[in-house]
Amino acid sequence: MLKNRIAALFSSLAIAVALSASAQAAGPKSEVVADGLDNPSGVAVQPGTGHVFIASHTGVHRLDPKSGKLTAEITGYPDPTDIYGKGPKYAIGPLGLSFLDQNTLVVGGGSRVDGEELVRIFNVGDEAAASPQMESKAAKTLGPITASDQTIKGEGNFYGVVATAEGIFVTCNGDDTKGWIAKASVKDGKVGKLKLTIATKEATEVDAPGPITTTKTGKGILVGQIGEVTVPGDSLLTIYSAGGKMQKNLKTGLNDIAGLAWSPSGKLFATDFSWVDAKEGGLFSVSLGKKEATEATTKKLLSLDKPTAIAFDADGNAYIAVFGTVAEGSDKPAGQLLKVSGL
Repeated sequence: MLKNRIAALFSSLAIAVALSASAQAAGPKSEVVADGLDNPSGVAVQPGTGHVFIASHTGVHRLDPKSGKLTAEITGYPDPTDIYGKGPKYAIGPLGLSFLDQNTLVVGGGSRVDGEELVRIFNVGDEAAASPQMESKAAKTLGPITASDQTIKGEGNFYGVVATAEGIFVTCNGDDTKGWIAKASVKDGKVGKLKLTIATKEATEVDAPGPITTTKTGKGILVGQIGEVTVPGDSLLTIYSAGGKMQKNLKTGLNDIAGLAWSPSGKLFATDFSWVDAKEGGLFSVSLGKKEATEATTKKLLSLDKPTAIAFDADGNAYIAVFGTVAEGSDKPAGQLLKVSGL
């Protein structure tokens, strides 16, 4: 009898191991949870509720993953909006999203011209409001950052936003000779003025800071340097201290890093928009390597059609925004929000 029980136990263990190996071999699974989005460029998951906020050309939307309901959260961005890119050009609106706390959403603007761009801070509820907020009714506004001896024409296209204990960090694409990151200090719940802090182009000699997140410890910031969109393989990952000192600068071999996020298990992932060749774009796992490393190790997990931002929920599911490709003869936006599991 005891032998039979032991044999059954080992058989169960063998089956569990086989199922686990099979799941790993199958790789990540992707499903569309929202479509018809117009150039979605920012994603953030609300702490506590798990609701997903998406920034697109037309405004900021909220997705309730349980019901699948997509609602307009913030609207009223100016029109005509800004156009971004070389070769393919895209109409953009609000860009980077980050939660300062469960009910405070920071939104980096992209719809105005350089020197007039704004970062807006909104109070959002745990449930969708009966009607969307107007952009102009934000609880607080940061900027604009106008032309000065620090920036030739002023700053705009606030693509990456991350809120930390040290403050709110925003990547800027205005003065291409500088590649600024701006910072607004946060103290006792009060947000200070948005100030130019780190000149990434001077530090790395590569253009266009894009996505931004914290380091794994949360003590520093990790920036994806997009590089020239016409040059393949020039994207970098750079780590700075909270005070702005560069600590590590890594080549990646990726074309245009557009999104960065840590999973709840502590793994780093990046999306590559790959302007120069959309077929090479997708979702990648990233290893920053040892302290002395000069190159990050990347592995492609999924091919995606012009992916931008990425964010994780508490269960380890990744939400990724993609521009997609508009069908010939169609005027329907091709943007989607994907839910990727099995990472």
